[in-house]
Amino acid sequence: MSEVKKVVLAYSGGLDTSVILAWLKETYNCEVIAFAADLGQNEDMEEIREKALRTGADKVYIEDLKEEFVRDYVFPMMRASAIYENYYLLGTSIARPLIAKKQIEIARKEGADAVSHGATGKGNDQVRFELTYYTFEPSIKVITPWRIWDLKSRSDLIDWARKRGIPVPVTKDKPYSMDRNLLHISYEGGILEDPWAEPPEDIFQLTVSPMDAPDEPEYVEIEFEKGNPVKVNGERLSPAALLDKLNKIAGKHGIGRVDIVENRYVGMKSRGVYETPGGTLIYHAHRALESITLDREVMHLRDSLIPRYSELVYYGYWFSPERESLQKFIDHTQENVTGTVRLKLYKGNVIIAGRKSPYSLYSPEFATFEREEVYNQADAEGFIKINSLRLRIRSLLGRREGEE
Repeated sequence: MSEVKKVVLAYSGGLDTSVILAWLKETYNCEVIAFAADLGQNEDMEEIREKALRTGADKVYIEDLKEEFVRDYVFPMMRASAIYENYYLLGTSIARPLIAKKQIEIARKEGADAVSHGATGKGNDQVRFELTYYTFEPSIKVITPWRIWDLKSRSDLIDWARKRGIPVPVTKDKPYSMDRNLLHISYEGGILEDPWAEPPEDIFQLTVSPMDAPDEPEYVEIEFEKGNPVKVNGERLSPAALLDKLNKIAGKHGIGRVDIVENRYVGMKSRGVYETPGGTLIYHAHRALESITLDREVMHLRDSLIPRYSELVYYGYWFSPERESLQKFIDHTQENVTGTVRLKLYKGNVIIAGRKSPYSLYSPEFATFEREEVYNQADAEGFIKINSLRLRIRSLLGRREGEE
């Protein structure tokens, strides 16, 4: 092992990072600084601080990043209508760059020569963390225990931790991993690795089962300014408070559950179960508002970029020049995405019940089937003939070849 004097560890208090903290101390005999980011995971951060110290941390940083997370990471992504492989709203993906960036800031402040994380060598998070590390500190040493130690499974970690008196939050009977922040909760591994097996109802924390949701629908209005949600039912809220409120509203109606088999960046498929209640409402409301405020060609061009933008977030390239360039274009499209959307929530369903905007491009006078003066229906004949020209030529040439 190369000499390491001081390491900043991205610490959650869960099984992996608790074991890693103690393993770093044993392996490198170095100073370990634990950094826990409060992204709205609804945990007692002081308890996490105490656990880190009990496990051997020399110093602990706890930073409340909820507002920054939603304002500067979640909302820009929502302005892009980002969604990976048609279902995943990228809740874990978007959190990692912020954590890693803050980790490097702490490493600089503390004069640390290394950083560490709890991501495995099979997943996406290792890439997300490390791309960000190298973006801000190209020469930093990165210690990735899962790629170098002799512990091969989470069962091994549980045994290792128990031998050293480290409390663990999972059991061998329920060994799935969980990641939570204000945008979502993800569940992976263990009992969820069989894609044919339905996830057990007791794993869900943010949403009730749609079958147990209220029998009466609830209406909610979300107001946007330049593509960002700013009000819920007329009440202006900070980004984090707004998302938290929408999580509660959507959660009681069983909205936001997704069960997918996704393609990891490293090349393998993985089954993930997600809850993204408030984010699901924002996603659908934002798309509904864009339907009346975006020019057709601008919308189609932006939509063609969604898969690429979403891949960049999923793969960990949040701070890449290509994502930042795409963001500038996307934000330009959002200048007039201002207005209000009314949603009807009912047993897991999000139904668009209304949308309005001072910048609406929709005009009943133009779209009506009633008598009007702005559109001459006879003009459509020439429009269709011009647009059918290539089809007509192809058909005529094909017929001529057939005759020959």
